[in-house]
Amino acid sequence: MITQPYRLYIERKDATRNMARFYSLEIGSNLFGEVCLTRRWGRIGTLGQTAAHQFSREDEAIRLFLDLARRKIRRGYRPRTEAL
Repeated sequence: MITQPYRLYIERKDATRNMARFYSLEIGSNLFGEVCLTRRWGRIGTLGQTAAHQFSREDEAIRLFLDLARRKIRRGYRPRTEAL
């Protein structure tokens, strides 16, 4: 059972390098009630790629969520600034 929702959507843009990427993380439950961390990444405007990680405990998923978020922020990813 997930105690609170965890979601993150960040982008990295650099017009000089023609770079426009996104990265999203979400913790939820799968059909079997296991805790699942889902990652999506790719070029903005595409569906991108997806990876899912199952965990027996929520704190393990949160630990990976925070670690991945820190890595991406260090690499220059930031929350979207303009409206949709």
